Amino acid sequence: MPANDSPDRYLRTPEAARFLGLSPRTLEKHRTYGTGPTYRKLGGRIVYVLDDLKRWADRGVRQSTTDPGVDSISPAKRQLAQNAPRPRTPAPRR
Repeated sequence: MPANDSPDRYLRTPEAARFLGLSPRTLEKHRTYGTGPTYRKLGGRIVYVLDDLKRWADRGVRQSTTDPGVDSISPAKRQLAQNAPRPRTPAPRR
């Protein structure tokens, strides 16, 4: 059977996190904030396709520390919308 015809391999969150070198909690945060790899929800189970994990990780490929790259992987935290107003910090009381 040619390699292109092989069935997709599905990984649960702990396996996917191990594959990426992340903690399962970090991968869950990426999923919550929309910054992580594509996933599928089968019933109540979250699964990842190995090729999707590789494609997501490849977004961080660089040749050197000065290489800006084409894309980047955001940290696992809530991202502010592009034109959303930033929260105002109250002025210190005197």
